[in-house]
Amino acid sequence: MSANAKNLTDNMNSNNSITNIADIASASRDSVIAELKRYFSIQELVCKHCHDKFGDNSWQFLDRELLDLLLALRKFVLKVPLCVNNWAKGGAMSQRGLRCNICQIPKDKTLANKLYLSAHCNGAAIDCQSADMTAAEMRKLIKEHADELPHRCRIEKDVTWLHIDCFAVTTNDLKINEFAG
Repeated sequence: MSANAKNLTDNMNSNNSITNIADIASASRDSVIAELKRYFSIQELVCKHCHDKFGDNSWQFLDRELLDLLLALRKFVLKVPLCVNNWAKGGAMSQRGLRCNICQIPKDKTLANKLYLSAHCNGAAIDCQSADMTAAEMRKLIKEHADELPHRCRIEKDVTWLHIDCFAVTTNDLKINEFAG
């Protein structure tokens, strides 16, 4: 069976569920997205500009490693609802997932002639919060499960939200690297 046929079969089989964290990295991208859709709409993960132009096809701009990490965190590690963007429900949060070039943060940096290479602009980062757990509690739990995560990641320390991204740190082999924003 070709890879495309397997992906289509995976998507059509509602019983095909990722049942443990170890399955994530070997699952198809479409299977990971199907699982994520149980917890997030695409509007929660991308800016309004991106969604207005690409709609449900906006999933294509999110980094595969970020998708894997987000599923691992939501379904197996944190196990609590996470709020990324809420602009689609009338909220003010719109730049906590994918940020396009006309979002205010990248736009301001560009107009100020400042280099801005945020993982958010590459679809490789999210900022989130949970009503059920503080950011410090989330970071602690993520560190406790570091060896189980499907990929290496970075988390921002000492902030009131959880920032997690997939930018590679080449100076060490740690599974989780903390940084100050």
